[in-house]
Amino acid sequence: AGGAQAQTLGIGTMGQGTSGYSMGSAIAKVLADNGVNALVQPSAGTSAYLPLIDMGELDLGIANAIEVAEAMTGTGVFEGKQLANIAPAARLYPFHVGVFVRDDSGIETIADLAGKSVTYGYTSQVTINRVVDAILASAELSEADVTPVMVPNVVRGAEDFAAGRADGAFFAIGSGKVTETDAAVGGLHFVPVPDDEASVARLQEIVPQAYVTTIEPADNRTGVDEAMPVMAYDYMLVVGAHVPEETVGEIVTILRDNADVLAESFGGFRGMDPDDMIVDIGVPYHPGAVAALGDN
Repeated sequence: AGGAQAQTLGIGTMGQGTSGYSMGSAIAKVLADNGVNALVQPSAGTSAYLPLIDMGELDLGIANAIEVAEAMTGTGVFEGKQLANIAPAARLYPFHVGVFVRDDSGIETIADLAGKSVTYGYTSQVTINRVVDAILASAELSEADVTPVMVPNVVRGAEDFAAGRADGAFFAIGSGKVTETDAAVGGLHFVPVPDDEASVARLQEIVPQAYVTTIEPADNRTGVDEAMPVMAYDYMLVVGAHVPEETVGEIVTILRDNADVLAESFGGFRGMDPDDMIVDIGVPYHPGAVAALGDN
């Protein structure tokens, strides 16, 4: 553990109140409890901190599989901006997302969003636009069928929603900001996505790495009052190429061996599978992670 102990590793995350921040905080605590100093460094979004990891100014980060694959290959929103010095180190857990609305809005299906105002833009989280597009497409809607409310990131979107500037806002299910917003508006609920074959095909045409899965209500899932199908994609721990293989191996081993502790810190980690931390997302993992976890 000597190499990792000798420095403080910087973990890039989204801002406070987001699931990304909560994930990073849980990881930093588990690492620190096991002798590896780590500090969460929140920013406006992955578009801001993934390049910092690529440049070696940050060491680790939280990003979804969509962003990681596109950043490493220079495709999609990273067209012409390839980040050749980052790599996934581990799959963390499936990430459930959706659009929430006020309980008294009368909106119960994605199709009901037609003609309504929905947060959009996400200049600091550019991948989110495609995710919102995929959710709309599941019900044969597009940006043209709603009134976009332009926001830089999901936190601002939730704040604009609470201020009455949007009928629907995109966010990760299980985030603290959703609970805060629920209290501010007097009740909200996530809108289920249609899960028939044709609807899922439309969703995956826009985001191939995504899938639809049914989730159940839980204490940490504000806005989920009954079993419902939602969009999901995997969240990853990203590492810079400058981080030594030994350090990366140590980090992922600690996370694998402390999955239950991570879940105690942040409920989303209940979905983490310690035996399935390397999954195919179309790009190679950091060799230190493969050496420690094996090629699953």
